[in-house]
Amino acid sequence: MARVVVVTSGKGGVGKTTTTAAIGAALAQTGGAGGKGGERVVVVDFDVGLRNLDLIMGAERRVVFDLINVIQGDAKLHQALIRDKRIENLALLPASQTRDKDALTAEGVAQVIAELREKFDWIICDSPAGIERGAALAMHHADTAIIVTNPEVSSVRDSDRIIGLLDSKTERAAKGERVEKHLLLTRYDPVRAARGDMLKTEDVLEILSIPLLGIIPESQEVLRASNLGAPVTLNAPDSAPARAYADAVRRLRGETLDMVVPTERRGFVDRLFGRRVA
Repeated sequence: MARVVVVTSGKGGVGKTTTTAAIGAALAQTGGAGGKGGERVVVVDFDVGLRNLDLIMGAERRVVFDLINVIQGDAKLHQALIRDKRIENLALLPASQTRDKDALTAEGVAQVIAELREKFDWIICDSPAGIERGAALAMHHADTAIIVTNPEVSSVRDSDRIIGLLDSKTERAAKGERVEKHLLLTRYDPVRAARGDMLKTEDVLEILSIPLLGIIPESQEVLRASNLGAPVTLNAPDSAPARAYADAVRRLRGETLDMVVPTERRGFVDRLFGRRVA
């Protein structure tokens, strides 16, 4: 049965879109090389007006129709879906860059999600930040939520608000059920945390009280991959953030793994002189 996952946060700039792309790509690769025979995954951009997921996925020049076109009946779903050229089982449903968020309707979103459930095993929804209409519709049909948080007070406080909405304003909440919630801590630097320059993991967990899905370390590889139009799990699969995302995906699929903060791999010369590989 298809699973709808919303990637959300109360604060912008925490890494929702890069997380959506990285997790979507990693999930689609679970079936083997190139995603052949694996689970079918679609990533959906709900950030109408500020479309970015297509850039991270390297598909910005292939966008013809978008989510709003499908909702308004100007295009069929299959016309708007963009199949990834690198992973057979991965697709993108882009947002509109020229429409207002009011173009999203509850009925239209429900119809699109229902159609996607018939075609895919995983539907990963990239939510806009905050609590406005686009975010509410992105999380409404979620079975699972990944709450992306930076280890800073304002980000954690805003995430607490999102948890409250997931427990009260979703389809599952209306049925008396709960959305499965996971915390993904991004841009984590253990050295800065030890100095007290950012919150420690245990502090964040104590405040939010939801299970920890993964800890994504601060790394230039994430930005480098985004600029190249590729999820970091594809562009630099051996990098620290890619390995952290891969572990997070395994936990999302039900595996039990020890929680560690991956670090960048070093060569012999770098270890000898104590320098970090760029």
